[in-house]
Amino acid sequence: MKCVSDNINNPIKQEEFIMKNLKKTLAAIAALTMVTASMSGCGSSEDKSSGSTASSSGESVSSSSVSEESNGEMSNEERIISAAQEGKVGNWGLGNEYEILALLTKYGQDTTYLSQSFDMDGFDDGSITLASAMTYNELGLVVNDYEGGYGYGDTVGTIDMNDEGVAMLEDNLFCTKEFAESNPNTVKAFVYASMEGWKYACEHPDEAAQIVYEAGSSVSSDHQAYMASEVKKLVETDTKGNIVTDYGKMDEEAMQQTLDLAKQYISLDDRTAAEKLQTLTLDDIRDTSYWESGMAKDFGEPEKKDVSVQLKWLPQCQFMGYFVAEAKGYYDEVGLNVDIISGGGDIGETTAVNNGTVDFGVTWVSNLISANAGGMDLLEVAQVYQRSGLVLVYKKLIYTLYGRALPVCQNF
Repeated sequence: MKCVSDNINNPIKQEEFIMKNLKKTLAAIAALTMVTASMSGCGSSEDKSSGSTASSSGESVSSSSVSEESNGEMSNEERIISAAQEGKVGNWGLGNEYEILALLTKYGQDTTYLSQSFDMDGFDDGSITLASAMTYNELGLVVNDYEGGYGYGDTVGTIDMNDEGVAMLEDNLFCTKEFAESNPNTVKAFVYASMEGWKYACEHPDEAAQIVYEAGSSVSSDHQAYMASEVKKLVETDTKGNIVTDYGKMDEEAMQQTLDLAKQYISLDDRTAAEKLQTLTLDDIRDTSYWESGMAKDFGEPEKKDVSVQLKWLPQCQFMGYFVAEAKGYYDEVGLNVDIISGGGDIGETTAVNNGTVDFGVTWVSNLISANAGGMDLLEVAQVYQRSGLVLVYKKLIYTLYGRALPVCQNF
């Protein structure tokens, strides 16, 4: 046996130790037992009476700066700085990275991140210590032990973009400005029926999950149920944690923050598009009148009765409101025959709506902003998600060890 006091200067060794010796379901118990044993048999180069610990860069950090509520773990700021300096912050890119760039900038770090695949294997094997995850999707796979899950349970923690003040709004409902102007009753009716579907789905998440599953779910029924419970939170809670009862409302402050962050972090190669991006206002990307009239049921017979909506991804509870609206007959009640089309294909939702392949689409606000900067003329007519669903997930024990620089005994 080789006893080492790795402190924080060799985080990779500590990661290897944890990954080799801990079973996920007993990670915290097993690890703490080993740490206790190592402390009794190994010396530490730190003076425990000094009241300070080592940071990821080897600098002394006062114990008073470590979050008290995390029982000695590093604070979120320390975690972010540590992972950034190690080059172990992960994200998928493809328009999902803007909040991560804003977060790294907030803490004065380089905005380089690791390209993360759409599974969580990089997080599992330790190559990514702060991994991007949507609360309703990847986080569920990390935490749960059902089919496809990694089973980490409560041994992981998260850094929430809403709490960090860098949240950008995600799933919305949109069409082209031309379509809205030519078919105002259709748009209002579609918004109303869709929001009725979202209301019912949030009131009955288990039933909504089953409806989506039967509609051709892309994931297991257990994961659908988890997704439904988490999506409900995004629809009914705003970025500041306040309860939202007006489904689909466009919150001015949250929308403006999203646009401001988009202008700062979206990078467009085309010069004309980049210049246009900086001139966009909220009036260029949304119109609240369709939602207001729709929710007041102030609309006549739809001009176009057969309409289609393209999702951003495959059928899952991220989009449960539309499937529920169809299953419960809400679209029929307003005289619409709606075809729900899966996303994830060769043609993205913004392009499909812009070229008239479909009438409506579901996208993130940042995607719509980019599309309009690039020359499209899209219009948001309802904001379904009221807060960001993006978090960075981390293993609590890793950062407890890093933050407190505990001595470690390892077999090599």
